Amino acid sequence: MSKIEQFLISRLQLRKDNLSIRNLSTNFPPVDFCSNDYLGFAKSDQLRQIIDENVLRIKKYQNGSAGSRLLSGNSAFFEETEKYITDFHYAESGLIFNSGYDANVGLLSSVPQRGDTIISDELIHASIIDGCRLSYASRFKFEHNNLFSLKEKLNLAQGNTFVIVESVYSMDGDLAPLKEISSLCETYGANLIVDEAHATGIFGDHGRGLVNQQKLEDKVFARVVTFGKAMGTHGAIVLGSNNLRHYLINFARSFIYTTAAPIHNIVAIKSSYQFLLDSDPTVIHQKIRLFTDLLKDRKIASLKSESAIQGIVFSSNEATKNAALFLQNKGFDVRAILSPTVPIGKERLRICLHSYNSDEEIIDLVNLLASIIN
Repeated sequence: MSKIEQFLISRLQLRKDNLSIRNLSTNFPPVDFCSNDYLGFAKSDQLRQIIDENVLRIKKYQNGSAGSRLLSGNSAFFEETEKYITDFHYAESGLIFNSGYDANVGLLSSVPQRGDTIISDELIHASIIDGCRLSYASRFKFEHNNLFSLKEKLNLAQGNTFVIVESVYSMDGDLAPLKEISSLCETYGANLIVDEAHATGIFGDHGRGLVNQQKLEDKVFARVVTFGKAMGTHGAIVLGSNNLRHYLINFARSFIYTTAAPIHNIVAIKSSYQFLLDSDPTVIHQKIRLFTDLLKDRKIASLKSESAIQGIVFSSNEATKNAALFLQNKGFDVRAILSPTVPIGKERLRICLHSYNSDEEIIDLVNLLASIIN
């Protein structure tokens, strides 16, 4: 056996030993409390019909783009969709990327330069971390949602400074104090970047996001909005100035050196936004309130969250995996989030609520959680 194969096996064995090994699965229990499809768009027959009808309106299109957008992959419809989404979010300009990961990596690896400073929340998403690692800028982390810690790091910053947060954190479900962070950025002349992945469709006017809800569009240097969560499709857009869009076209490697999304994917994205305007924004918040009220009634401790992401901490990989398996055997698709994805001692069940979860399903889930915990 070669040395590299021995290395692979030893690293995998280490994951097995600490119960953190990951495996793909095709087993999905019938009651979904796992996916990021918060509004049910990915499952919506009505949205599928709208997408099919809109595809038919495009008289000539290819199955694939057959090249990057700088070569054969661009189209008038592509740019019309970017403009539509940009206007929806009250931004000056926007550039679509193939995924949220590509958007974060492209933005953060290309804009901050050597001599600049990146300051990110310690719980920021892995795609943002990877983008920052590819930059030559100096990097600092501040304690999660801690304004004093952020201020300390801002005092150390040099060059152009970028403060990076998620509006809704993907593992904890809590909200960033965007107004206070924006005010600090203004005081220190820092550029605020907000990842709106888990806020889009949930917060703000017609789901425009938490930046919109707090009326901070003019205070943010860049927003990353993804389409694979509540929007039910795939891809992402970086929103900002016209200059930022043109810069990314020229310098963001994850945009330049990748095949563009096929046109039917772009149709699906635009259709999803049109569908969002006709959706009832109160339903998902009613489900969130029901779940959190039931947890309080049953005295079940949970992570503080006003979003569709709710966390129940079990503090070890083994206990969390056992709890998830118990719920899955009862027909509830709830997944364990284990270290190293989250810090050791903060392993948790990540419960995602959806507009299509019935009240009965939510009540049954809480009753099962109570039987595990109590």
